[in-house]
Amino acid sequence: MAAAVCSAHPPFTAKCHPNLHFHVSNLNLGRSRSSAQAFVRRRRGSPGVFLKLGVEEDGEEDDLRRRRFLLFLVALSSSTGLSPCPDSHGKSKGKNPYDEKRLLEQNKRIQRENRAPDDFPSFIREGFQVKVVTSDNYVRKDSGLIYKDFELGSGDCPLAGQQVIFHYIGYNESGRRIDSTYMQGSPAKVRMGTNTLIPGFEEGIRDMKPGGKRRIVIPPELGPPVGPSTFFSSKQFEVFDVELLDIQNCQRRTIGFYSDVVCN
Repeated sequence: MAAAVCSAHPPFTAKCHPNLHFHVSNLNLGRSRSSAQAFVRRRRGSPGVFLKLGVEEDGEEDDLRRRRFLLFLVALSSSTGLSPCPDSHGKSKGKNPYDEKRLLEQNKRIQRENRAPDDFPSFIREGFQVKVVTSDNYVRKDSGLIYKDFELGSGDCPLAGQQVIFHYIGYNESGRRIDSTYMQGSPAKVRMGTNTLIPGFEEGIRDMKPGGKRRIVIPPELGPPVGPSTFFSSKQFEVFDVELLDIQNCQRRTIGFYSDVVCN
C-alpha cells in the first residue's frame, strides 16, 4: 500500500509530492508474531524518499504499534515539513491590480447619467480606500477639505456669531443632487459658531466673501454624523456648491421674560 506525501504551501491548500511515497507491506495484524521491522532506503533515479515499513505484530500489541506508526508519521511531517494526505488541489484567489483608469471612466459615466456639474470631482473607491481625483483648480487643505472658487466676492469674511445667508446645492459622490435651496425658493440663514452647520461646511464658507461662489468637497471626518437616527446612513464625501449672499450682525434682544437673537 502506497500513499502520496503532500505539503501545504500558500496559496495552495496542499501540494503533493509524487516522488515521495510511504509503502506499507507485510502488514498482517491478524497473525501472532513477535517481530517488527522498519527501514528507509532511497529509490534509485528518484529525488524522493522511499519508505518501506514491514510490520508483523502480536494481537496484544496491535493498538500500541498502530499508535507508534502514527506518531512516526507525525514526527516525520514535523521534521520535514511534509504531511501524508490524499491528493488535492488548492485554488488561489488572485487580487486584480488597481485599475484606476477603469474606475475613473466608470465614475465619470455615472456622473453623466446623474447630470453632475462640470469639473465635478471623481471618487475612486477600492475597498476602504477612497481617492479624490480633481483638476488643478481645486485647493486641498490640511484638514482634508477640498474646495474650488468660481467667484471670490468682496467684503469681509463671516465671524463667529454673525449670520450668513447663502444658497447651496448638495451632491453625493456619484454627482446626484440631494438637496438645493434654489429649488426650495429661499436661501438658508445660519449663525456661525453655533454648531448648526456640519464642521466641513462651516470651515468651507468661513473665508468666503459676499458674492462669492465656491464648491466644497467635505471628507467623512468633517461630515455629518451617521447612523439610524440621522439622514446619512454611511460615511461618504459630500459636495456642495455654495453662493454666499450676505453677512449680518446679530445681537440678543430681551423683552420681559422673552429673549431672542436679532440679525440685520
